[in-house]
Amino acid sequence: MILGLDAALGLLGLPQLLGPALGLVRLPDVHGPLMVLGFVGTVISLERSVALGLPWGYAAPAASGLGALALVSPLPIALGQGLLVVAQVLALLVYRQLLARQPAAAVTIQVLGAVMSLGAAVLWAGGVPVPYLTPWLAGYLVLTIFGERLELARTEVLSPAASRAALGVALALLGSAVVALLAPEVGFTLTGLSLLAVAGWLAAKDVARRTVRATGLPRFIAVCLLAGYAWLAVAGAIWTLGGAVTEGRGYDAVLHAVMLGFVISMIMAHAPVIFPAVLRRPLPYRPVMYVPAALLHGSLLLRLAVGDARDLEAVVQVAGVLNIISVLAFVAVAAWSVLSAPRPAGARP
Repeated sequence: MILGLDAALGLLGLPQLLGPALGLVRLPDVHGPLMVLGFVGTVISLERSVALGLPWGYAAPAASGLGALALVSPLPIALGQGLLVVAQVLALLVYRQLLARQPAAAVTIQVLGAVMSLGAAVLWAGGVPVPYLTPWLAGYLVLTIFGERLELARTEVLSPAASRAALGVALALLGSAVVALLAPEVGFTLTGLSLLAVAGWLAAKDVARRTVRATGLPRFIAVCLLAGYAWLAVAGAIWTLGGAVTEGRGYDAVLHAVMLGFVISMIMAHAPVIFPAVLRRPLPYRPVMYVPAALLHGSLLLRLAVGDARDLEAVVQVAGVLNIISVLAFVAVAAWSVLSAPRPAGARP
């Protein structure tokens, strides 16, 4: 994650702090796949492996982590790409077991997300430029989160029609990514419409609509979720109206609306719930968690609405640095929360 954020500085046209010093000259070139398949992909596959509870399942996050390290190292880039392909295959096997345990629409949607991650890894290894892979990379993360939120929404007693609609939207997103490879203008537009449909479904059906009026952790989660859904709608609108946006300010806007506004906001929302299951340590909610979350969304709004919209490079750079600070600040707050949490009685020091 740290190296990926360092690469972001280079892409902003600012001096990198770690890459050149460590001789990692490839960082900016692999930034997107590194962050999506390497960093977030490792976190997702680790959480799913914990849910599976079988030793072999941990091969997926291990391969993903090794692939990320190989990408940033002086080793041939093909090695890192190959390891990421292996990681996605292993992740699909994990999902196959989970689907056998729980044959539900929520898990099926997550399986479709894993298919998109495998497609992205294979296509990138085959030489497809990253800008044309964004529907696949975005689709992987969106469908994974969509499926998990649908799983949690079971407490809402969803109608069969609502579940079928969710599955239909997920299939449409996968299909639009395929079309984007063959006819980019049409495919990217369809991807945008699919993202709008996902955002609309979540905004209408997610329990966050009610829990935002609660207090403490439920409200924090709901605020992060609803803000993330808004950013997903922004990304969907950009692709719907702009078609194959693969460069320039529009590309910066749509990419970071999804990856920062939606994905990182989802990670912030779920961290106090999911990380304890992975770390075997409590991560208590702290009100100060609102600070990095507010900084993330405020700086992203500045980046898109002022920097990208008006083509002001200095504003994009300032906002980009604030984006990075917000992520690091949340990591710091989460680490402090874990370390300062009282240990359960009988726990080892």
